[in-house]
Amino acid sequence: MPKKKPAPQRRSGCPLNASVEMLGDRWSLLILRDMMIRGYRSFNEFLRSDEKIASNILADRLRRLESYGIIATERDDSDGRKVIYSLTEKGIDLAPVLTEMVLWAARHEETENQALVRKMQSGKEQFLAAVRQRWTEKHHPVSS
Repeated sequence: MPKKKPAPQRRSGCPLNASVEMLGDRWSLLILRDMMIRGYRSFNEFLRSDEKIASNILADRLRRLESYGIIATERDDSDGRKVIYSLTEKGIDLAPVLTEMVLWAARHEETENQALVRKMQSGKEQFLAAVRQRWTEKHHPVSS
């Protein structure tokens, strides 16, 4: 059994502070969005995202998300030099949080991707169930 990493030092014991320290920058949230919604799993996929994250920032945020146990890495079977990123259970548990952030922004700001917003608004529970189902299929495939 792998050793559990020691808890990071936090500025305070406040749960919101812990969340902000782990996820408080836009890049981390956008990486999680790309993993949950777009199914991105490789460094190059993240680099091609619309927001144009710099490679050094991307590498740093991926390391941080992994250190917090929000994502995990594994080597690609077809190319051992390539790393595949995946959400952990802790990471997929953020799906309702990100969904609420999308809906909040759509309510209060002028935003794009209205098809996604409508899908979330008309069936939030079904949307979240589909996100979790895709994650489950990737991480716990049914054996035949």
